[in-house]
Amino acid sequence: MSITNILIGLIPMIGWGVFPVLTGYFGGKPVNQILGATYGTLIGAIVVALFTQTPLITGKEFLFTFLSGMAWSIGQIFVFYAFTEMGVSRTMPISTGFQLIGASLWGVIVLGEWRGNTFGMSSLAVGFFAIVLIIVGVWFTTYTEGKTKSAGGTNAVKGVALVFCAEIGYLAYSAFPQAVKVSGFEAFLPQALGMAVAATVFALATKGNRASKPFRTKSSYTNIISGFFFALAALTYLISARPEVNGLATGFTLSQMNVILATLGGIYILHERKTKKEMGAVLAGLLLVVIAGVLTAFIN
Repeated sequence: MSITNILIGLIPMIGWGVFPVLTGYFGGKPVNQILGATYGTLIGAIVVALFTQTPLITGKEFLFTFLSGMAWSIGQIFVFYAFTEMGVSRTMPISTGFQLIGASLWGVIVLGEWRGNTFGMSSLAVGFFAIVLIIVGVWFTTYTEGKTKSAGGTNAVKGVALVFCAEIGYLAYSAFPQAVKVSGFEAFLPQALGMAVAATVFALATKGNRASKPFRTKSSYTNIISGFFFALAALTYLISARPEVNGLATGFTLSQMNVILATLGGIYILHERKTKKEMGAVLAGLLLVVIAGVLTAFIN
């Protein structure tokens, strides 16, 4: 594996790591964040389609990739609500952990993976050991001192539930395109369209609340910048996951290291306060999640 390929694989990590920090920095309600993020992604997808001259797919291929984008938006809305409950620094490790577990179980149950041997042991045993590491690591990142709501007691429980619901959307985001034969570049624009449509419908539904004016709020448009970072990550991930670059397993694992940037960004940039014990638990949990993520890349 060349240094160039590794650098390509790290760009999604940066894009998806910066993305949640920027949405937190620009602020706004979840409806403002999802509007800006999806509109920014759509702009990025249109630019990519024009420059690469990628033909727009139609029929079943368009439908499934479009639904994929809608599913992502629905999942991301849950995550944005989780941010309001327990912050970026607690939400992102949980979200990454759930995604790694979901991707692993999908590969085992649906795709029939992990049937060989890894490091001289059953791949299935190594894989489930990695899942256990993820679960323990995520549990560490949710540790809080004290029992008050502001310290993450009740909010953490609600936040984890929101992230769990989001995982259904994320799985559908990955699963729908697998039902049709379509390249990543061909899927990018229809997915972005689906994202933007779902966000717009959500915003129109929210508009009925007098306290919410999603189309007149500044944060809906400043968050377009965060969408550019998501688009950059999504595009470079498609390149990284190609067999001749890093491959799907390694490309996915490298991209999920965004949890480090997102978590530390939440703490140091968004000023989500941690005690010394909480910080130690977060770092230990991140380490376990990263080790497990890297481990899954080597499973046959």
